[in-house]
Amino acid sequence: MHPYPSHVTREQFELIRPDLENFRKQTRPRTVDLYDIFNAVLYVLYTGAQWRSLPHDFPKWKTVYGYFWRWSQPLPGDDSTLLDLLKKSVAYARMSAGRSARTSFVILDAQSVKNTDSAKHVGYDGAKKINGIKRSIAVDINGLPIAIHITTADISERDSGIALFSLNTQDFEMVQRVMADGGYTGDNFASMVHTIIEADVIIAKQSDLKHGVVTPQRWIVERSFSWLGKWRRLWRNCERKLTTSHVMVAVAFMGILLRRL
Repeated sequence: MHPYPSHVTREQFELIRPDLENFRKQTRPRTVDLYDIFNAVLYVLYTGAQWRSLPHDFPKWKTVYGYFWRWSQPLPGDDSTLLDLLKKSVAYARMSAGRSARTSFVILDAQSVKNTDSAKHVGYDGAKKINGIKRSIAVDINGLPIAIHITTADISERDSGIALFSLNTQDFEMVQRVMADGGYTGDNFASMVHTIIEADVIIAKQSDLKHGVVTPQRWIVERSFSWLGKWRRLWRNCERKLTTSHVMVAVAFMGILLRRL
């Protein structure tokens, strides 16, 4: 198969191949190459194509979607295979850069995204005037995602942030400080974060720039959102379910990470 711009190499795929192969017991010989399946998922994300519009040099679209669906399903008492792989990829990338697998500092932000007609869940963000969903992410100092949470756009940044920490407490065990922008201002938010993960909240306000106070770490999370902007399927929310939107964001980050390793 001629490689598309979205492809990862065989060597890069080897980092995640064992988990994709062993996510469940195989009862009969596999007839497709999981490398082609994963690259087909990346192709859909990168180009914004419909599943049915996959080029014919990939496996059949129903086969590709079938694997994606199974990899997206939560495992007993755990994340889905793809979400778990993202966490492992982030830990591997941090250790490759000479850092510990767990971070002590995260930057939090949210992004509202318009829905397409196929989306089932919708909410209106009055501040951004967007009808769709809200993506909340917490990233480390390198912009790598530590946790992702998807809600409808009508949920406030503070509430979606609280939910992100509450649903992913195990990923913030070493975190001591959380940086966020002015949208998260409030003693209630800071006290809730401290109760959930025992971390202090630092608010980087836009007004600080007028007084010569520069917080460059604040813009790291904006760069992470810009990375997602390179994947056309993420320009709008095309997924019916919020859980699928969550997995799509995770796969996009995984594609970015694998090409760096």
